Amino acid sequence: MELRNELLKSIWYAFTALDVEKSGKVSKSQLKVLSHNLCTVLHIPHDPVALEEHFRDDDDGPVSSQGYMPYLNKYILDKVEEGAFVKENFDELCWTLSAKKNYRHDKNGNCTLSDHDAFRLWCLFNFLSEDKYPLVMVPDEVEYLLKKVCTEMNVEWSAGELDDFFAQEPSQQNGITVWVLLEWVNSGRFTRGIEKETITMAVQEVYQEIIEDVLKQGYLWKKGQLRRNWTERWFILKPSTLSYYVSEDRKEKKGCIPLDRNCCVEILSDRDGKRCMFCVKTPSRTYEMSASDTKQRQEWTTAIQTAIRLQAEGKKSLHKDLKQKRHDQRALREKQKAAKEEELQRLKQLQEEKERKLQELELLKEAQRQAETLLKEEEQRRKQQHEEMQKALEIQLRQAEQARASMQAEMELKEAEADRQKKRIRELEDMQKLLEEALYAEVTARQEEEAKRYAQTRLLSEEEDKMKALMQLKEEQEELIRKTQREKQELRQEMDNKSKILEEAQNQLEEVRVNRQRADQDVMAAQRKLRQASSHVKHWNVQMNRLMHPIGPGDKRPTSTVGTGFRGTIGGQKDEWVKLSGKTEEKDNADEHGKENLHRSLSNCPSNTSSVVEMETTALNGQLKRNSVEVRKPVQRSSTEDPEDTPTEELMR
Repeated sequence: MELRNELLKSIWYAFTALDVEKSGKVSKSQLKVLSHNLCTVLHIPHDPVALEEHFRDDDDGPVSSQGYMPYLNKYILDKVEEGAFVKENFDELCWTLSAKKNYRHDKNGNCTLSDHDAFRLWCLFNFLSEDKYPLVMVPDEVEYLLKKVCTEMNVEWSAGELDDFFAQEPSQQNGITVWVLLEWVNSGRFTRGIEKETITMAVQEVYQEIIEDVLKQGYLWKKGQLRRNWTERWFILKPSTLSYYVSEDRKEKKGCIPLDRNCCVEILSDRDGKRCMFCVKTPSRTYEMSASDTKQRQEWTTAIQTAIRLQAEGKKSLHKDLKQKRHDQRALREKQKAAKEEELQRLKQLQEEKERKLQELELLKEAQRQAETLLKEEEQRRKQQHEEMQKALEIQLRQAEQARASMQAEMELKEAEADRQKKRIRELEDMQKLLEEALYAEVTARQEEEAKRYAQTRLLSEEEDKMKALMQLKEEQEELIRKTQREKQELRQEMDNKSKILEEAQNQLEEVRVNRQRADQDVMAAQRKLRQASSHVKHWNVQMNRLMHPIGPGDKRPTSTVGTGFRGTIGGQKDEWVKLSGKTEEKDNADEHGKENLHRSLSNCPSNTSSVVEMETTALNGQLKRNSVEVRKPVQRSSTEDPEDTPTEELMR
């Protein structure tokens, strides 16, 4: 029933927008289009023939709102299912039809509200308006709506502008229409100096709270069920559910917590590095959460308890309940007002009755004056009776004096009681002043506490930013340490390789040194043989010189054995020189091979080792050259000692 009433309010705007002539009737063609659009947004099948069949006896004339209602109830509203359509799309359709005709911006061209904000205020107006047509909103509800918007904008509400408006427009005392409300808001009378973005956010918050039944929304830290880690989520609390999303844009929904009368909320102590913790216990699971501060935790726990209370009472919407309570309060005030007016009317009647009795009293006085004349005639007769009556009156007077004395004593007691009451009142007033001063001090302390909490929150956020930067620097340092360790390991491996190469080079150097010593020994043996050969050559040179002199008379001619021995000696000397040359060539080849191995080893050794080996190699080369020179020196000396031994030198070569 509530959904039907809400839909009828929006449809009423669409119907009246189609009534261009304001005659209360709309043509069937327009109603067909309207019905088709309503069925589309409500996700129900549309029967285009039903409208013609329903009004087939109407002679194709326009249809009034009362005539359209049976068709609307039977073919559209009776088929609507709650939750099968998007209420906002339905309202937007009706708003589009009615705003084109009725919504006008400010006369100066300035517009405080955007079109979407105006649409949301239109929806809020429909929600808070009275269930009477034409739809109007009473001043109390207007003040309630504007006060909510000002609260969301953090602006203090001032009812002066609204009171001035109703004072200038006495006809609006019983309620204003939505177009008057939008025009008054667009005039900027209560939004001076406020940015449009702030107004948009405030209207959106009020729309979500009242229309979408969002009791509270914001970021909370939630503990996971499986991984048990803490994640920040955007929570939205409604009377029946507590949903949470990845972020406040609500694009990715992560979960939903159903709330019923069996749920409860509890405050938890700080742990796991989280503070301001609380939990929501459902029959199936316990959800642990953490708020940013104590105030937020109190607000969340109070809101969740409100949602659980609504579920226990069987109520679906908080603001519908509040609206009904405000409506009942207004009805009670109107009833009291009517009773007061009735009381005033009764007092007026009593006043008239009193005046009538006064008139009767005047008549009685006149009759009394006439009676006095009669009394004078009877004065003598009644004199005796008067004396008797005087005595009786004296007795009564004494009794009256006694009564007056008792009354005076009672009055003194009452005056004393009144003094005590006045003294008590003064004490209560003094106590009230002290309480007001204490209250003011407490309010000031709370404001200071809020300021300190805000500063503490800001410091905590800065500390978190610094901690994040420090963690990033720590990660970079660890990365550099790992890189340095890898480079150090590579250098160590390279040094190990070079050490191995150096050892191989040293081994080869030792081999070269051994070969050099062996070659030195061979050279020394060759030198000894050369010295022996040189001595033999000198000897045979002497013999040759002797043989070359002419034989004089009487000299003995040497026998052929000498020549044969000389030739044999020369041949043996030649073979020995050939062997010596072969050994020298072998030694040179060995030295060259050792040099090549040494150079190959030096190319793989470090720079300092190569320099040492090069120095030793240079020394070895010098020693080999000196040995070669020493080998060749005996031959040169033998050739220079006697110029006549050229054939022998040639033979030696």
